[in-house]
Amino acid sequence: MENSPLQRKTGLTGLIFEPVKRRFFLRIAGVSVITSTALLSACNKDDDMSPVADGAVDLGKDDTGILNYAYALEQLEAAFYTQVVKTPYASMPAAELQLLTDIRDHEIAHREFLKAALGAAAIPALEVNFSAITFTDRASVLGAAKTFEDLGVSAYNGAGKFIMNKDYLLLAGKIVSVEARHAAAIRDLLNPKTADFAPDALIDGNGLEKVNDFNTVLTAAQPFIKTIISGMNLPTK
Repeated sequence: MENSPLQRKTGLTGLIFEPVKRRFFLRIAGVSVITSTALLSACNKDDDMSPVADGAVDLGKDDTGILNYAYALEQLEAAFYTQVVKTPYASMPAAELQLLTDIRDHEIAHREFLKAALGAAAIPALEVNFSAITFTDRASVLGAAKTFEDLGVSAYNGAGKFIMNKDYLLLAGKIVSVEARHAAAIRDLLNPKTADFAPDALIDGNGLEKVNDFNTVLTAAQPFIKTIISGMNLPTK
C-alpha cells in the first residue's frame, strides 16, 4: 500500500487525521468480518436487483451499495492525488506539496477503511482516466482537485440518509468531515484570503452544504473512470 497515512503525523495529517489510530482501523476491519457474510448474502439475493449493462460494475444495493459507491469515489481520489504527488507540477512550493501529500494519505486511508468494511463484497479496483487533467499545470491539477473534493462532500451528504448500519454511518460522517476540510484547503490554494473556502454556491442560507444524489455524482465522476459503474440498485427512498 502507498505510504501508509497511519505512519504520518505532520501537516494536515497531524491536524485532521491524528485521532484515527490503528485501533480504529481494526475496529472497522472487525465490523467487516462480522458483517461481510451478511453483505455477501445480500449481494447474492438478486431477485430484486435490476440488471446492469454488460461489462459494468454494479455497486450493489442497500448499505453494501452505498459503501461501494463511497469506495469507488475514494479509489478515484486516491489515484488522483497519488499521481499529483508522483509528478508535481512545475515549481510546486514545498508547502503545497506537503498539503497535497497529506490529502493523498487521507484518501488512501479512506479507500482502505472502506475496502476493509466491505470485505469480499467490495467492487474490484477501478481503472481511472485522467486524460483531461494536465498534471504539469497547477490550474488544471487544483481545478480537478476542487471538482473531486466538492463532488465527494456532496456525495456523502446525499448518501448519509440511506445508510442503515450505525457503524457505517459513523464512518461516513468521519470521512465527509475530512473531505470538507480538503475542499476548503484546495479552494484556499486557488483563491487565498477570500471567502471561497465556503462559497454561496455550495452552502445555502441555512448554512447547510450542497447535497447530490447517486446518479448526479456517478455521472460527474464517470468521465474520470474507465470502468463503467452502475448505481441502478442503489436505494432511492
